[in-house]
Amino acid sequence: MRFRLMPGQRYDSVEVPPLIDGIAFDGLIADKAFDSNALVAELNDRGARIVISQHPARAQKLRIDADIYAWRHLIENFFCKLKEFKRIAMRACKTDRSFEAMVYLAAAVINSR
Repeated sequence: MRFRLMPGQRYDSVEVPPLIDGIAFDGLIADKAFDSNALVAELNDRGARIVISQHPARAQKLRIDADIYAWRHLIENFFCKLKEFKRIAMRACKTDRSFEAMVYLAAAVINSR
């Protein structure tokens, strides 16, 4: 698992290029917060399949595979499982570093179930 903590006032799509840098993958499944032309162009350059929910204001709609997009619920389920850990759900950690450590620890516990 790889993630980046982002300030709440920034667009989510701004932090995606550093997150996917150096990782080989065949596609990206994401919600409409990640629907940006720059990200779509980078994914096209990498030859990755794009499965991103379209923002309603997008001028040129992208074709997405509905069957693959349906698998996105697994990601949502993982976040729900993460929020079962009270310290994560309430952001009880005082620093970003300790919050990041809690996320890694909770992900390890979830994976071991």
